[in-house]
Amino acid sequence: MTEPQDRRLLSPEEYLAAQNSPEFQDLKRRFRAFAFPMTLAFFSWYLLYVLLSTYAHDFMATEVFGNVNIGILLGLGQFVSTFVITHLYVNHANKRTDPIADEMRERLEHHDYRAGSGTTDTQGATRV
Repeated sequence: MTEPQDRRLLSPEEYLAAQNSPEFQDLKRRFRAFAFPMTLAFFSWYLLYVLLSTYAHDFMATEVFGNVNIGILLGLGQFVSTFVITHLYVNHANKRTDPIADEMRERLEHHDYRAGSGTTDTQGATRV
């Protein structure tokens, strides 16, 4: 990474070139391919829990063991699923998006997206 005192500000054209690059389009696609389905799945799971706790009192009050009922287990499952999703996202980012983002940041720092530099094509983007 370039030292702060050695950095030159990027021009709007460089940002636009990076944004329009195939690497960035691939990066967005990979992020969305994970984030949208996972968001939908978690929202559905949360909505199911809210609806069950609102309209299925008898089901949620069903004792599993001792004073622990299905409602408590599903409520704790909300916390567990949050940690699982976080773990899955970190793994996804480390393997599928961070290598491309790191390469793009490096290219931006070296002004490879500058007009006339001729290096706005994909050169060795890490693809998994």
